[in-house]
Amino acid sequence: MYPTDQPITLNGVTITGPHLPRQEEILTPDALDFLASLHRQFNGRRLELLAKREDTRQRISEGWTPDFLPETRTIREDGSWRVAPLAPGLKDRRVEITGPVDRKMTINAMNSGAKCWLADFEDSSSPSWENMLNGQVNLRDAIRRQIDFTSPEGKEYALGGVQLVDRPTIIVRPRGWHLDEDHLVVDGEPMAGALVDFGLYFFHNAKELLRRGRGPYFYLPKTENHLEARLWNCIFVVAQDHLGIPQGTVRATVLIETITAAFEMEEILYQLRNHAAGLNAGRWDYIFSIIKNFRDRGEAFVLPDRADVTMTAPMMRAYTDQLVRACHRRGASAIGGMAAFIPNRRDPEANAAALEKVRADKTREASDGFDGSWVAHPDLVPVAMEVFDEVLADRQNQIRANRREDVIPDAAALLTVSETPGSITEAGVRMNIEVGIRYVESWLRGNGAAAIHNLMEDAATAEISRSQIWQWINAESSAELADGGTRTVTREWVQELMDEEFARILESGRGEGDRFDDALEVFAGSAQAEEYPDFLTLPAYRKFLSAQAPARQALAGTSV
Repeated sequence: MYPTDQPITLNGVTITGPHLPRQEEILTPDALDFLASLHRQFNGRRLELLAKREDTRQRISEGWTPDFLPETRTIREDGSWRVAPLAPGLKDRRVEITGPVDRKMTINAMNSGAKCWLADFEDSSSPSWENMLNGQVNLRDAIRRQIDFTSPEGKEYALGGVQLVDRPTIIVRPRGWHLDEDHLVVDGEPMAGALVDFGLYFFHNAKELLRRGRGPYFYLPKTENHLEARLWNCIFVVAQDHLGIPQGTVRATVLIETITAAFEMEEILYQLRNHAAGLNAGRWDYIFSIIKNFRDRGEAFVLPDRADVTMTAPMMRAYTDQLVRACHRRGASAIGGMAAFIPNRRDPEANAAALEKVRADKTREASDGFDGSWVAHPDLVPVAMEVFDEVLADRQNQIRANRREDVIPDAAALLTVSETPGSITEAGVRMNIEVGIRYVESWLRGNGAAAIHNLMEDAATAEISRSQIWQWINAESSAELADGGTRTVTREWVQELMDEEFARILESGRGEGDRFDDALEVFAGSAQAEEYPDFLTLPAYRKFLSAQAPARQALAGTSV
């Protein structure tokens, strides 16, 4: 047994997290040896690429505008290369359900009827030590059909009767490169959360998945350029050799959710071509990335209220059209964005209206050539499935049928931010504040996928909320008021609204162990900071969730 009250070191990895039930099944000596090897080979390059991100951001701040890379022109212009053929379980991806890797969600996702499940260690998961380790246990059990769950209310959850090959294909999304895992330390350095999530899942499940007719498949988040994709490809090569499984067994779908990656889509596929499965239009993080990178470039890059930034905005149309073209030109799957609506069975009229919006969104994606799309709730699977069934008919995807040869890559079109219809309003500022505080409070209690106003919010939507407020303040933007007037968005006015919205939140009721005071500190500190924090979750992790966090014990026993 591991000791429960002090850090221990096994095979070069120091475990600083509290002991958890079944920890020994995941943090085995061989698995830890594998993690240590990955860290020593690749963490240095990860840190170099993170520094490159900062350099790129600084160049944008100084007036440089991203464009297609001249040094990779030959890759884009060579029409002969293709990614590897689609792997088992990845040929038909018409509906993918997304969600965190807690035990209840794992069972619900596997019973959902979707073609794939994005098992998420990233934006819909709060990265507590408990969540990350228990998520590995849950996936291991689900693959081996050994999973069940009884809720505190006594409701029982279990897998249905179909075999794994008929269930959603599991695609794991590890954490982004920027997040550390402070509870696993190698040579005095915290491991990258991405390497921990990838490494443990791959080590324990790759061979079992192959035996069951699937493979170790991944979604790669927050990628900013093709060099980051190359790093992942190197990791895949080393990992497959370590287990002695064929090269090309790993497959990865890259989320194009940063503005810089949008200019390197084909290069990203090229770097991963033996392991590439497709690209995904990660719409929420993409909007966040545009705000983040151009936050100090003036009114031309200021977006209206979050609700106004839809997929029909010119910059979003350019982004999705160019993504489908890049994927289908290279034989890869193009996967659409999230339908975040959470059905409310107590309000049939509102439910019906929302489902029609979901249907319209998925119809647009299917008509544009996407091979599949995301939903956040099992009740949305039939709606999205029906739309893609109508378009696909007897085909598994649209890779050959819808090449989007009508689309011409256009760098300028990707940055038509000022053409986004809509306006900044007092209601929009208030909504950003309320949703941001409520989401962070949920995140601090261990729940990274929060249903707020019948929408599934995750870390990306919270990033949009706080980034918009920061940009509106610093750009001295004008907001339309409820009484018909206008007002400049200032730090002082935002503070007034913050006080009012926080009071309303508390009036709606406080629960035992809630984290609203901490959430206000985190959100306000990020949205109103003099210097813009790169990620909302980084200071929150360091203060509340990491092994060194001064408030770590405050979270103990409050995870949900």
